[in-house]
Amino acid sequence: MKRLKILRRWFARKFGFARLMCLALLVVFAGARLWDPPPIQELRLRTFDMFQLIDPRQKTARPVTIVDIDDKSLARLGQWPWPRTRIADLIQNLTSNGAVAIGFDVVFSEADRLNPDLVASQMRYLDEATRAKLRELPSNDQILSEAIKRSRVVLGETGQSEITSEIDKTLPFTGVATVGEENAEKFLFEFPGLLRNVPVIEKVAAGRGLFTIRTERDGLIRRVPMVMRAQGNIMPSLSLEILRVITSTPTLLVRTDKSGVRSIRLKGVEIPTDRNGQLWVHYARYDPSIYVSAADVLDNTVPPSRIAGKLVLVGTSAVGLNDIKTTPVSRAMPGVEIHAQVLESVLSGAVISQPNYALGVELLAALVIGLLVITFTPNLGPVRLVLAGAMFAAILVGVSWFFYAQYRYLIDFTYPLLSTTAIYLTLIFASFVHEQRQRVQIRGMFAQYMSPVLVEQLAQSPEKLVLGGEEREMTIMFSDVRGFTTISESYKQDPQGLITLMNRFLTPLTDVIIDQKGYIDKYMGDAIMAFWNAPLDDAEHEVNACEAAIQMLERIDAVNKDREQEAADGGHVYIPLNVGIGINTGIGVVGNMGSDLKKNYSVLGDSVNLASRLEGQSKEYGFPIIVGSRTALAAKDKFAILELDFIMVKGKTEPEVIYAIAGREDVMHSGPFQRLRNVTIEMLGCYRNRDWQGALDAIERGRRSEDADTLEKLFKLYEARIKDFQINPPAEGWNGAYALLTK
Repeated sequence: MKRLKILRRWFARKFGFARLMCLALLVVFAGARLWDPPPIQELRLRTFDMFQLIDPRQKTARPVTIVDIDDKSLARLGQWPWPRTRIADLIQNLTSNGAVAIGFDVVFSEADRLNPDLVASQMRYLDEATRAKLRELPSNDQILSEAIKRSRVVLGETGQSEITSEIDKTLPFTGVATVGEENAEKFLFEFPGLLRNVPVIEKVAAGRGLFTIRTERDGLIRRVPMVMRAQGNIMPSLSLEILRVITSTPTLLVRTDKSGVRSIRLKGVEIPTDRNGQLWVHYARYDPSIYVSAADVLDNTVPPSRIAGKLVLVGTSAVGLNDIKTTPVSRAMPGVEIHAQVLESVLSGAVISQPNYALGVELLAALVIGLLVITFTPNLGPVRLVLAGAMFAAILVGVSWFFYAQYRYLIDFTYPLLSTTAIYLTLIFASFVHEQRQRVQIRGMFAQYMSPVLVEQLAQSPEKLVLGGEEREMTIMFSDVRGFTTISESYKQDPQGLITLMNRFLTPLTDVIIDQKGYIDKYMGDAIMAFWNAPLDDAEHEVNACEAAIQMLERIDAVNKDREQEAADGGHVYIPLNVGIGINTGIGVVGNMGSDLKKNYSVLGDSVNLASRLEGQSKEYGFPIIVGSRTALAAKDKFAILELDFIMVKGKTEPEVIYAIAGREDVMHSGPFQRLRNVTIEMLGCYRNRDWQGALDAIERGRRSEDADTLEKLFKLYEARIKDFQINPPAEGWNGAYALLTK
């Protein structure tokens, strides 16, 4: 044990607190990366944007043509939507010119308003013969349907934020299957509603896909969902459905692992995605050569080479139709071109992705470089420090760029760079603090004997601390170690060991009280007296005192675990330390009390006495933390509080309701605690109404509850009282208060 202590001191002296803090920073930054809050995400995304701006995708072929419903087309042919007969002519011209497949980045969700039957119903001044002839004509939607039948058309659909109509189950959906460890559905983006095309054209199309595109938090389109859920159905994107149709793939395979979606498989093609089934779009710069005007297609003035052997997307760049998006390489890109970029990337094999091991690489880089900085930075001079920082930054940026340029992998360098920079700055700051500490060593030594807050207040306003003090509301705490006499007897042959033990548990308890804004009034052997809301105001003094009490028990548990292990290693008897704590809120007189020779900043008052009595009762009720009613009322929303009794403390004339603190807010909302609390309330209600049997029945039900052992002492205490009252009933006018016989 002595060697271990020497080793610990040597480690702390050689390694230093700053390095330990930097190791903690490594852990914190690793947790932040795993949590991945929005600021870290956006910094990473901006980095990937920069890569694409520097080295965008180079076009080696142009497999896609966009038929643009542009401003020129609208000026020549009229406003959108056009009659479906015109769309049929468009499909017919594209098909006759050799289009491989035609995808629509628009949806035909309603019947054509120019259908002859609708015209017959809506036009005035038509004679009945003309109306009859119009109704006999085929509808524009039917004409479009016939054109779709003679071609290979993929219709666009869109997800909606709400359900506008029931899904027509008779219309076909693309088959999508999951292969892997997890079901893909829980990872996919979901839209509550789905807007489909009119059935007459929907049912004859070669495919159907969603053209809905999700923006990032900053409004940019970096990733496109390739598979989504809409109104309960898994559906491919428009571009993925076009690829499925031209490859004659009957069913799309979505590959998953425990982290989410990995890729989507078509016949002969595997498309890597992120965990939500999104493809990182590898953008090329704007290429006007892939656009042809819809008006020119209808006029048959487009060279056949612009259509033959191409995948054709029909969409719009017209400003009035509001389908303009922002991407990493362009501030204004028509939405239809994003689908074209996806198709070109997949068909040319020039996709970018974040591999599954990207996060591991980032965490490993942060760990390795961080440890190097922690190890060597404190020993380097200023110039070497700057050079070392620049070298590490260059390595991180270079490796990330290498993966992108050579393999089109997105590996983030900003996270390990941030982590390393934070460690670097922490070490420099620690060096500065060390120098300052040496300059104030004498003052620091004096401050060890009182609260730093009090020292600062004394320095700023010494007139506040005078004999007599001031009256104010305060929260007072007493803590004491149970059975310390037995423990101290085991140290008869080792009095120095007893002092070491006291310091060992008093130190963490003191630290907790000070951390929670408390003031240590005094040590009384193994006991501590502390208070809150003096000398500085503390608006949450009751809550802070209760939190300190819970943390004190946690610290004692940690000390006990270490002592138990030491006892096992040393072969001696282990006696655990158990602490009882009493807390009360009330008016007290606080000030610098004593004589002109020696003063002590302390508190006096009836509330102090009650806190001391509550600490003494903790062993009787079986709860280590007992509080008064004012403390419980202030802390009831933050802690699991259980009413124990209505007592008359010896030396007082007014009874007090006392409570136990059983845990924090998570315990308060737990099912077991709520059930035990309800049983206790029922038991106390029966007890105070002299319903002795009802109280005993409640106790028996409580014993059958989960975690009932925590209330066993309380149950036994009330059983004993009830048995006594059954023999010797309380006097008339009894209000349920129980007079304590001891202090």
